[in-house]
This record gives sequence, C-alpha cells and structure tokens, in this order.
Amino acid sequence: QVQLVESGGGLVQPGGSLRLSCAASGSIFRINAMGWYGQAPGKQRELVAVVTADGGTNYADSVKGRFTLSGDNAKNTVVLQMNSLKPEDTAVYYCYAHTLTDDGILGSHWGQGTQVTVSS
Repeated sequence: QVQLVESGGGLVQPGGSLRLSCAASGSIFRINAMGWYGQAPGKQRELVAVVTADGGTNYADSVKGRFTLSGDNAKNTVVLQMNSLKPEDTAVYYCYAHTLTDDGILGSHWGQGTQVTVSS
C-alpha cells in the first residue's frame, strides 16, 4: 500500500507564488516517477511536471520557466515551486507517483488533490 500526502495550495494573486509538497509512504521499494498533474474545471487531468528515477524532469509547456519540480529520493518527497502564477494555472493539483513496492508490484498512485486558485 502506497499513500501520497499533499500540502500547500490556496489562493494567490496573479504574479504570486505557491509551493506544493507531496510525500510518499508505504511499502515502497523504488519510485519510478513522481510529480504533479492539474485538472482545471471542465477539463481533463494533465501533466504539470514529473521527475523520473534517472533524474530527468518533464514540464508542461505552459509552465516551463515558471514552475520548478525538485525531489528528495531519501525522503520520497517532491516539491513544486510555482512562480509567476497566472489565472489559467487555477486547477486542482494532484500528486502522482509510479512505484515498485517491496513485494514487486508496479502501480500508479494519486493524492487527494489540492486546490490552487489564481485570482485578483
């Protein structure tokens, strides 16, 4: 069993910053990928940023240069630093992890979601 616990989010004015954190726990042997997806009202859930086990990081084109994803392998955590926020960044942000458990099971896991609202 793998659990993802998110923190951060909230209401911020355009141009402001927010920080989202996610910690994975449970019977984790290896995290293959971990990051964040966003789901705006009426839209599908989309990749925001993800870091893979080899250290590579992928960002959605819309957030490149504004968002930074960092990971701590020892603590099984990721942090998404969001700067220069725009109203179109408003969404529910979900932490995501693809893991290999101690008993050899691959699986994808989601956090409960945290609301980010960018508005004046």
